[in-house]
Amino acid sequence: MDKLPLSVVIITFNEERNIARCLDSVSNLADEVLVVDSYSKDRTKELALERGAKFVEHPFEGHIQQKNWAWEQASNEWVLSLDADEALDQTLAQSIRELLLGSPENEGYTMNRLTNYCGHWVKHSGWYPDTKMRLFRKGKGAWGGVNPHDKFELNSKEAGGHLTGDILHYSYYTREDHLKQIEYFSNIASLELHEQGKSIATPMIWLKVVAQYVKNLILKTGFLDGKTGFTIARLSAYATFRKYTKLQQRNAGSFE
Repeated sequence: MDKLPLSVVIITFNEERNIARCLDSVSNLADEVLVVDSYSKDRTKELALERGAKFVEHPFEGHIQQKNWAWEQASNEWVLSLDADEALDQTLAQSIRELLLGSPENEGYTMNRLTNYCGHWVKHSGWYPDTKMRLFRKGKGAWGGVNPHDKFELNSKEAGGHLTGDILHYSYYTREDHLKQIEYFSNIASLELHEQGKSIATPMIWLKVVAQYVKNLILKTGFLDGKTGFTIARLSAYATFRKYTKLQQRNAGSFE
């Protein structure tokens, strides 16, 4: 099967557990696969080169900044952005192929993301369909949002098209993985809020914590995901707590 004039761009740091699966899912789809790495200490580079990816090292200045630098290095008109812990399912790969073999009408395309949490596919809890814009014409938009929660935004105000199929997201292998990422993401998010001059009172933190738990478990029907749904609701609430208590600490000059 012929490869398409498509650049798949992936940013990495110590992703030896995930990168092979990600690259294998696009191996027959794109004629350029670019891995932009922030100086991994594991086998990420070795595994990427074994699979024919272009490998470039670039200092990490933030998720948004890294992804914007990365897509600028792509050679093709069309760019597909993936995280290292993601992979295309066969339906999505075929949707992309059919789109690019035709005449795309939009400058960007969204797709759904299905997350695997400790071996369970999460169909509720506010985690699905988790629609993301990941396929776009080079130069027709940029990554924005607030670190670490980046999102691709088209320069035009169009909503873009939508493709069938899923990005398979292998998020956490263990509960401990989730807790580590909560600490990592809450550090970044609290710093962003601090630099924006934001502040929050303690009663409001607890209100947000309770609201987050109710949102994931009840409003987003997380209870339908069983034990996994309750775990996600609880840890999502905890992530909210950590983000805002760290913001308070930063504002008080006591963050360590």
